[in-house]
Amino acid sequence: MYATKTFVASTLLAIVSAQTTPNLTALIADTPSLSGLGSILEAYPNIATDLASAENVTIFAPNNAAITALMSTGALDEATEAQVAAILNYHVVPAVVPSSAIAETPTFAPTLLNDTAYTNVTDGQVVEVALDGEDVVLTSGFKLTATVVQADVNFTGGVVHIIDSVLSVPANVSTTAIGAGLTILAGALQATNLTDTLDTASDITIFAPSNLAFAAIGGTAANLTTAQLTDILSYHVINGTIAYSSSLGNGSVATLGRDNVTITVTDGAVFVNGARVINADVLVAGGVMHVIDSVLNPANATAEADPSATTGVAQFSGAVSGSSIALTTGLPTATTTYSGLTATTDDVAQGYETQTGGAVGTGAGGSQPTGGSGGSGSSSSSGMAALPTGAIGAAALFGGVALLASF
Repeated sequence: MYATKTFVASTLLAIVSAQTTPNLTALIADTPSLSGLGSILEAYPNIATDLASAENVTIFAPNNAAITALMSTGALDEATEAQVAAILNYHVVPAVVPSSAIAETPTFAPTLLNDTAYTNVTDGQVVEVALDGEDVVLTSGFKLTATVVQADVNFTGGVVHIIDSVLSVPANVSTTAIGAGLTILAGALQATNLTDTLDTASDITIFAPSNLAFAAIGGTAANLTTAQLTDILSYHVINGTIAYSSSLGNGSVATLGRDNVTITVTDGAVFVNGARVINADVLVAGGVMHVIDSVLNPANATAEADPSATTGVAQFSGAVSGSSIALTTGLPTATTTYSGLTATTDDVAQGYETQTGGAVGTGAGGSQPTGGSGGSGSSSSSGMAALPTGAIGAAALFGGVALLASF
């Protein structure tokens, strides 16, 4: 008898729960701060149907202020349905992730954005998710951020966290480099015909020297042949593995140029050979970029980290400083400054637990925050799409939706 009563009570509880937890369509309709998102979904019923049928997902839903900022630019007026779908899919993580599962150490969570017209990241482009004080903060393309303003709104397919900005789909390498003020790197890629190679590559990690790093060897670099410059640039790329800061550990890893680089993590600082990472986790269409304070030298692979150094240590013996401005000729000019891209720090991994799985951890793709349950909405993308380039300055005008500004 007791077992029967318990079963009946459990059944009734499940029925009541099902009746009180809305589906996504009802949740958006009944949440005043999501009426702007609801209007977009009404205009694109196919996208609305796909989102409504998703199960075991987390949706980072832009609030009305975020949608208003987007709409005020007119960007959606000329957007195709595929572009709108790409933006919205980038807001969906195929796992149920309650806010209690999010920690200060960032997680790079794969999203449902796996269309190879917009991303070349296996298992879906990622968004960085981390706790900043008491706030859950998401970092997307151009290191633009959004903050969760209302967490843990449950619906039948998972959970919604309402955010205050629209996430920016990461752009390709060359567009992001220009936005980050890495104009000499962008010019060097152009001079060596590597721009298209990296812009369309899948699952890559790039150690991107700052302009100051290039200036430190500018006089030497001016005498390099194209082949020599190509070899040097290839030494800055890990091909086939995306190494976010939280997955970096001590060890060596092969580069696109075939020679190894050595990763050293010490007291929150990350070094590549003797170069320090000064801005980590710049998301790009094909992976991730870390800004470094010195140009790596494949002929000096044994260069060691110097945690006491306060400025970049030249990796080229007898290097002569000088301007490399000639490399920037013909590059488009960024009209917007992205503070997250230009900020620097000596300790990009402060507070992280040093990984023990090797120099680059677990490899391509991202990782879900612990405590979430996996979904089935993500699929691989291994295409080599020519991803959007062009004007990037307008992105900041509407919460960083750089994708739509790039067409």
